[in-house]
Amino acid sequence: MNEKKLLELKKYIEELLMDGICIAFSGGVDSSLITQIACDLREKANAKVIAVTFETSLHPLSDLEISRRVAREMGAEHHILPFNEFEDERIRMNPVDRCYHCKRGLFSNLIDFAKERGCRWVLDGTNADDLKEYRPGLRAIRELQVISPLAELGISKKEVREMAEHLGLSVAKRPSAPCLATRLPYGTELDPELLKKIEEGEEMIRRMGISVIRLRVHGDITRLETLPGDFDTLLQNREEILGKLKGLGFEYITLDLEGFRSGSMDLHLQTGECEMDDMRRMDQ
Repeated sequence: MNEKKLLELKKYIEELLMDGICIAFSGGVDSSLITQIACDLREKANAKVIAVTFETSLHPLSDLEISRRVAREMGAEHHILPFNEFEDERIRMNPVDRCYHCKRGLFSNLIDFAKERGCRWVLDGTNADDLKEYRPGLRAIRELQVISPLAELGISKKEVREMAEHLGLSVAKRPSAPCLATRLPYGTELDPELLKKIEEGEEMIRRMGISVIRLRVHGDITRLETLPGDFDTLLQNREEILGKLKGLGFEYITLDLEGFRSGSMDLHLQTGECEMDDMRRMDQ
């Protein structure tokens, strides 16, 4: 573990504490690391630290339960902030910049909440590796002047996990859990009923001991992405998986031999390179 970076992160967060901080808290390892450090330091600084989880239509309900549990483990002041993405057509129609509009709406609400609670700073868990991928939501984060300590200090996902394990966080090894809209191609209108079925299908497969699973739906074809090391488990449970997925209404079910890869729906985006270049320039 990089002890120097951990000390830098603690110092960075401590300097913000005096004015009160509000953390966008998903219960994932990134935001949990920031929240844990802030909670450890708050008594020393006599400061206000609030962890806020968004209750949305695009994230599984299990994520909400995990965030509640992890917040209790830390002794964090925890609030749930509802947000209905389907009210915004720019999100519902799933354009290539959907994430920008979604983050803009989420964090605008969070900033208002933070002001009401007397917190000057809003923090999120963006890490240095996130800046290397196509993430249009990061533009909204910067526009709204949300602070991303991990990205600012150049802390990678691997380093985040090492720090989280060092601090004893129960979610140190929790896989990333992006929103359910990433299971559909851009330009496909987001259907709440279909997203619910995707959530049910993924949860069913996770109960078989497969921690990383994505059901990518391309019309009638459902493409299963998992780690290559879990292919055998998936195939051993083939009949049960087929039965349950077909029962949910999925027709043609395939196993992607390339395995799980983050952002696989972004492969053919011509805008991705420009967007990442823009984000890098903003961080310089």
